[in-house]
Amino acid sequence: MGSSRVSAYDYLDFDESDVHVRPNKKGSRPRTKDRPAFEHAIRGRVVTVDRGRWSVVVDEGTEQERQLIAARAKELRRTSIVTGDFVDLVGDTSGAKDTLARIVRLGERSSVLRRSADDTDPSERVVVANADQLVIVVAAANPEPRTGFIDRAIVAALDAGIEPILCITKTDVKQPTELLEYYRTSGLKIVLSGSVDGRAPSEEGAEGLSRGPVDELLEQLLGHVSVLLGHSGVGKSTLVNALTGAQRATGHVNAVTGRGRHTSSSALALQPVSEEIEIPAGTWIIDTPGIRSFGLAHVSAERIVEAFVELAAGAADCPKGCDHSPEAEQCGLSAYVAAGRAGDSGEARLESLRKLLQVSGEQGDSEKELGSLL
Repeated sequence: MGSSRVSAYDYLDFDESDVHVRPNKKGSRPRTKDRPAFEHAIRGRVVTVDRGRWSVVVDEGTEQERQLIAARAKELRRTSIVTGDFVDLVGDTSGAKDTLARIVRLGERSSVLRRSADDTDPSERVVVANADQLVIVVAAANPEPRTGFIDRAIVAALDAGIEPILCITKTDVKQPTELLEYYRTSGLKIVLSGSVDGRAPSEEGAEGLSRGPVDELLEQLLGHVSVLLGHSGVGKSTLVNALTGAQRATGHVNAVTGRGRHTSSSALALQPVSEEIEIPAGTWIIDTPGIRSFGLAHVSAERIVEAFVELAAGAADCPKGCDHSPEAEQCGLSAYVAAGRAGDSGEARLESLRKLLQVSGEQGDSEKELGSLL
């Protein structure tokens, strides 16, 4: 059997045609860090996100306004793009059926509403972007309002630079006297709306809602991008339908658990409609999925105190490093409330603040309870 060894002299018989060069694995990388400028990209507003596809409205407020479907460019695969975001698009932006545009750039955000899963979760979840109002929807009854949830939402809104508005539904079932008194000195805008579970639609409005309170709320939303936030079963989807003419699914409250069924699965931006009120361009209502927890791990203790505007002035008299707990010596908040400067609900408001700060030796609002009932 012959030897398979090849001597150096044997290579003299080879030329370049006999050499097979394997392609460089890095050969597909660009030789420059420069990227396309996409100078002809058009700007749009994200109205919802669904399974890796973004619905975007372009040419907003013009006769060419249209909605198209877009995918995220490879360069943005790690970039979070949420409802309310402004994005730049290329490709087929006609909005025709079965066409797909490409998102190549995320616009600067004016505001970001965030939450964490709970008060210990360091991961922030962006709810929506570029909103300037947060409408916190609660029911006067069925289910009962939880002030802990409302206070959490107020803190998150003010931390994001968004104005909070409290909308109380089902006021024809029960007058929210105690809830109104609780927030009387907070400076919080409050709108009342009446609705009854199971009432048939009537000439008054969608799902039996009275048009008067709906139009009153609509007046507060004109010219703004407003996020509606609330537990399942409080009538949020019913309210959205009355404001926008949409057909968002509505649900009822379980008589045993006192909780509603989730009827919205993703945040959706809608434009309101009205036969009586002129709707200016740029008015959007964003319906969010019903939630049961609203963690504030991303908000500092100082920002939480500032959100309680009727108490915040008392913190100026606190000693350096004060944790505002009931045991804290010379806590300015305790003295401020004891002097009656925070109103009749001062003590209850201070207790809620301390629960959010989690300094009372307890865990504060649990993920399921979300504050006290009134």
